[in-house]
Amino acid sequence: MKEFLDVFKKAFNFSDRSRRKEFWIFTLWVFIISIVLAIVEYATGLVIDPDIGILTTIFSLLVLIPSLSVTVRRLHDIGRTGWWILLALIPLLGWIALFVLTLLDSESGSNKYGSNPKETAHEFAAAKN
Repeated sequence: MKEFLDVFKKAFNFSDRSRRKEFWIFTLWVFIISIVLAIVEYATGLVIDPDIGILTTIFSLLVLIPSLSVTVRRLHDIGRTGWWILLALIPLLGWIALFVLTLLDSESGSNKYGSNPKETAHEFAAAKN
């Protein structure tokens, strides 16, 4: 849950790097919350149209900017520019390519987007012990 909330804290940060863990835990929580909200909508009749629910629409708008920013930071983590997010505009093949890019491991060391968050976390953990 910490990663989910951290993404909201960094919602307008499009310049740093994000680890796979942060990206995928955020994605998982968005998926789970969306499913729960959809169930609540159908159970309570808060559905405007068969494909449009009030709660899921509001939630989607709330997570739009954080989702974009965490995806851009994830792309930065593998050494790609954030403009690669535009692959999402290409149906199916673009989605698959973006999915694969988000699965790649972090670029080791620092890159032009900052220091590796994975290595920074390990250094902090080692210093803490």
